[in-house]
Amino acid sequence: MLFGKKEEAVTTLSIEGMMCPRCVAHVQEALSAVKGVSSVEVSLEEKSATVTGKASLDALKDAVTRAGYEVK
Repeated sequence: MLFGKKEEAVTTLSIEGMMCPRCVAHVQEALSAVKGVSSVEVSLEEKSATVTGKASLDALKDAVTRAGYEVK
């Protein structure tokens, strides 16, 4: 860890409604656009997204919902 640098949070979201690789890309794009997000990994098989960064949980959930999917 670098001195003076805040640690980024890692958040895992369960996402319903993803059916194909295009859905995964759509969720990835939506979450990546949230201010404070530094990386996103979306898994179709696990129906989840792992987000690293300083974004709020509400902002992440809102991005997924606006993209047309549901956070469980």
